[in-house]
Amino acid sequence: MTDLPAGLSELADRYDVLLSDVWGVIHNGRESFPVPCAALARWKAERGPVILISNAPRPSSDVLPQLDALKVSPDAWSAFVSSGDATRMLLAERAPGPAWRIGPDRDAPLYEGLGLTFADEADAAFISVTGPYDDEVETPEDYRARFIDAAAKGLPMICANPDHVVQRGSRLIYCGGALADLYAQLGGPVQMAGKPFRPIYDLALTEAETLLGRPLDPARVLCIGDGTITDVKGAQDHGLDCLFIAKGIHGEAAMGPDGKLNADAVEALLAAEGVKARYAMAELTW
Repeated sequence: MTDLPAGLSELADRYDVLLSDVWGVIHNGRESFPVPCAALARWKAERGPVILISNAPRPSSDVLPQLDALKVSPDAWSAFVSSGDATRMLLAERAPGPAWRIGPDRDAPLYEGLGLTFADEADAAFISVTGPYDDEVETPEDYRARFIDAAAKGLPMICANPDHVVQRGSRLIYCGGALADLYAQLGGPVQMAGKPFRPIYDLALTEAETLLGRPLDPARVLCIGDGTITDVKGAQDHGLDCLFIAKGIHGEAAMGPDGKLNADAVEALLAAEGVKARYAMAELTW
């Protein structure tokens, strides 16, 4: 049964390091969440490192300005690791390509310095996906016809963002993982390095150990996130405890009629995806 602690303070003596998701936990793409940010800042000040671990498809250095623009204080985190960081290693192995690049122009920093060239689907050696070209209007179905042909040829796909959807303000928008899922359903081979896959956790745990200055005990690492098939599954697959944030992309699905987190609804939500979390909160608080 998933425990429902009142706040992060109840867990403070059990863990040395936090691996915290970003989008859905400390901001929604439009604004930051002051209470969760304050909770992470207090953990960092009183307990230990906070590693932000994000499925953003760009290098972490390129995502930091977004945190500044959303007024996420540097006091709330110690280091940042992104899916883009982990994915660059996969892309470098396939240079010079050419790659069929799918995604918005803002994700261009993912490719900087890798020596990749680009082509359309007819001439590409592989596909690189960060998300739809226009995530405000496009859905995975807009790509089905082209994916059918590419999958038939066995064209490999590297997806830099395993998230299926994220919350942008009050809306849910499609991410790279939704495109990769469709491609896999059509028989195309897919590689991913972000959550829930091992490369991004290896990077994050290495960063945490460096900050601690001593060997890291995985039993004293707590993952925090709102994605059942990314954050919760990733923690579970790698033997790490997880605090599930139920009101992220899942909205009110785990809330009872009284407006409070409902234990049975949490269990049902997690069970539907075949995952378990040790703890759950509606939103992160101290």
